[in-house]
Amino acid sequence: MSDIEVAVHDHVATVTLNRPTQRNAMTLAMWQDVARLFSTLGADPEVRAILLVGAGADFSVGADISEFPKVRHTVEQSIAYEEAVDASSDAIAGAGKPTIAVVSGYCLGGGCHLTMSCDFRFAAPSAIFGIPAARLSIVYGVRSTQRLLNLVGLAQAKRLLFTADRLDAAAALKTGFADEVADDAPAAARAFAARIAANAPLSVAGAKFILDGLAMGPGALDVTAAQRLIDEASRSFDYQEGRAAFAEKRPPRFQGR
Repeated sequence: MSDIEVAVHDHVATVTLNRPTQRNAMTLAMWQDVARLFSTLGADPEVRAILLVGAGADFSVGADISEFPKVRHTVEQSIAYEEAVDASSDAIAGAGKPTIAVVSGYCLGGGCHLTMSCDFRFAAPSAIFGIPAARLSIVYGVRSTQRLLNLVGLAQAKRLLFTADRLDAAAALKTGFADEVADDAPAAARAFAARIAANAPLSVAGAKFILDGLAMGPGALDVTAAQRLIDEASRSFDYQEGRAAFAEKRPPRFQGR
């Protein structure tokens, strides 16, 4: 059984962190696998949205600290480890497909890193979010801190990082850390993903690229690449299909090309 499992149904991929007895603590190998899997799914034309979930009661308690003496002991190892963590978040954010984290139980530290890299966070009432870096003498990474700032604002980001306080689902929704709280969060997330998957993939990918670039601060958006996405959508089969469907008053049949 793999520590990360992938299934695809009706254009929606589900990536499952699969170490429930360890509360889905992330090993170095898992960080590397997340980067590889999201890059692969992002390039798969059959996939139009991606769910990230945890097996069992918890999403993820973050990095597997028990392996730190072997993989994050020296400064050099710490640098390499953080590069692997950043590569995983960059792959999620850069997938070109909408990504939705589905959170129940604990979502701590590196678990928050994963969810903040997603476009949306759907939480069950049991969800508990927290970033305990200040209790481990770890400075949270720049990319993750930028994403946290974008979600909750400066004062709340400082509060979370300075105090290492935890948020329940209601507080996470209030601060902007979570986008929706639902009794059946997986079903709500799947329904939301299906609505997105029915739309034009090129439009969604272009909007994600532009919005994420703008959100990461001045100069982060590659304007040339953004214009290329705009032009590709304008020349696409799907643009013609969308106009034809509108004129014929029928649902469009988008192909992502």
